[in-house]
Amino acid sequence: MDQAPARATHDLPLRRFVVPPKLPQPVSPALVEHAEERARDVQNRAADQITRFSGSMTFVYLHVIWFACWIGFGVEAYPYGLLTMIVSLEAIFLSTFVMISQNRADAKRQVIADQQWHTVQEEDQQNRQLLELSEQILDLTKAVHAYASRASGATGEAPAGPAVRNGEERP
Repeated sequence: MDQAPARATHDLPLRRFVVPPKLPQPVSPALVEHAEERARDVQNRAADQITRFSGSMTFVYLHVIWFACWIGFGVEAYPYGLLTMIVSLEAIFLSTFVMISQNRADAKRQVIADQQWHTVQEEDQQNRQLLELSEQILDLTKAVHAYASRASGATGEAPAGPAVRNGEERP
């Protein structure tokens, strides 16, 4: 038998630990188009990968291990000036990627809002058409009723209708 499926299943927990899972693909056609547009730019792809990794538990675990080793192996003496500087620089860059991520989320929200506005406009147009049709039906119903009244008045007959309505006799 082929050993590849058994190995792939065995390596899966390690892979999930090392590589953060990808986000599910968007369902909305407008968001799919927006994601494809973002993916065309190398800078956007790099920023998306960095924010995906830095926003994962893998990133946290690596930092815990890194800090523990730095302090445990005595890379430098207390108060850890170099470590503080490295972490500060990392925080500066990560805050930039957080802003990039927020801008990306804002762009997605704008795409959704634009799509919803377009849908509302289409529904408004459909509602206007339905109201026009309802008015036409009402006008036609009135015309048919007037014609029927004139026709029954010309022959001298009373309009035919049910003698009983909702269990009560009509007067």
